[in-house]
Amino acid sequence: MIDFNIPPYVGTEIEYIKMAIKNKKLCGDGPFTGKCSNWIKKNFHVNQAFLTTSCTHALEMAAVLADVKEGDEVIMPSYTFVSTADAFVQRGAKIVFVDIRPDTLNIDETLIEDAITPKTKAIVPVHYAGVSCEMDTIMSIASRYKLIVIEDAAQGFGSTYKGVSLGTIGDFGCYSFHETKNLSMGEGGAIVFQDNSYQEKAEILREKGTNRSKFFRGQIDKYTWMDYGSSYLPSDMNAAYLWAQLEAVDIIQKDRMASFNFYHEGLRPLMQKGYIELPYIPENAEHNAHMYYIKLPDLDSRSQLISYLREKGILSVFHYVPLHSSPAGKRFGRFHGTDNYTTKESERLMRLPMYYGLTPDTIEYIVETILNYFR
Repeated sequence: MIDFNIPPYVGTEIEYIKMAIKNKKLCGDGPFTGKCSNWIKKNFHVNQAFLTTSCTHALEMAAVLADVKEGDEVIMPSYTFVSTADAFVQRGAKIVFVDIRPDTLNIDETLIEDAITPKTKAIVPVHYAGVSCEMDTIMSIASRYKLIVIEDAAQGFGSTYKGVSLGTIGDFGCYSFHETKNLSMGEGGAIVFQDNSYQEKAEILREKGTNRSKFFRGQIDKYTWMDYGSSYLPSDMNAAYLWAQLEAVDIIQKDRMASFNFYHEGLRPLMQKGYIELPYIPENAEHNAHMYYIKLPDLDSRSQLISYLREKGILSVFHYVPLHSSPAGKRFGRFHGTDNYTTKESERLMRLPMYYGLTPDTIEYIVETILNYFR
């Protein structure tokens, strides 16, 4: 069976994990954590970057730093992972879902303004498949209504919008380093932001509510409980795994982009005949080849193709079930406007195998199998 995903591994991870053990600093904020954070700050031109134990926790930190409270409303797409909503539901917020664009599957920026009420606190754009939302429009709306923008860039590490790294455009950006992402630390993530006034609060929040970070920097002689917090620090062993991949990020991205382009060219004839739709990349967006998906006419045709590929030894999968249709989504949120595309597009989309090290021979077999199905 051809796997849908294989966690990235470049070959130096074990060496760096052993170094982390020899450093006798296995808990959070060790040397490798610092290396990774500094890499993000330098390469993404962002002032603050904190590794976290997951993108879920990065989003939770963003919700606290944005001072989201009970009764607030947060606007986001329904076509996303549950963590996007969970982080704000935990703060007592009401989720307001709006429809997506059928081309990028991102939040429809033209529908956001109509969903704003006096209770709206934040907008959470999700950069689906590493392809940017229309951030100029979103930031303009946020500025006019004095709203916080929290980018869910879980899939967008290394992607850009008009040359600017995703995650660094809004007030906060959140990344994922889960094993399914372009770069991995097993489970992990990061939160970034430009406003340095959030630094101390972020450090306290991430260090279980204490000012321990100041203590380790020698700024105070003892640390104490200062505010609400939790344990959002990843192990330095996880950071060591990530550091190996940050060093090889250009190799990883080149490999994934080659796979993406192979799929795109190989399946183009089916799109030209109207059998399937392929990913759309806007001119102002540079994507990271996070995934390759195709869209079938409807749910039945998708299910039939997934079954056919499985019979041929290829594991392909669908993606999110829209949050507004879930039990928790109905309880904690509401859909504003009409669901023209969210459910429809979610039922058509299927993802093909995509990971670092996917060989051209394997992709050729997948493409030929799909072509044969339609023949």
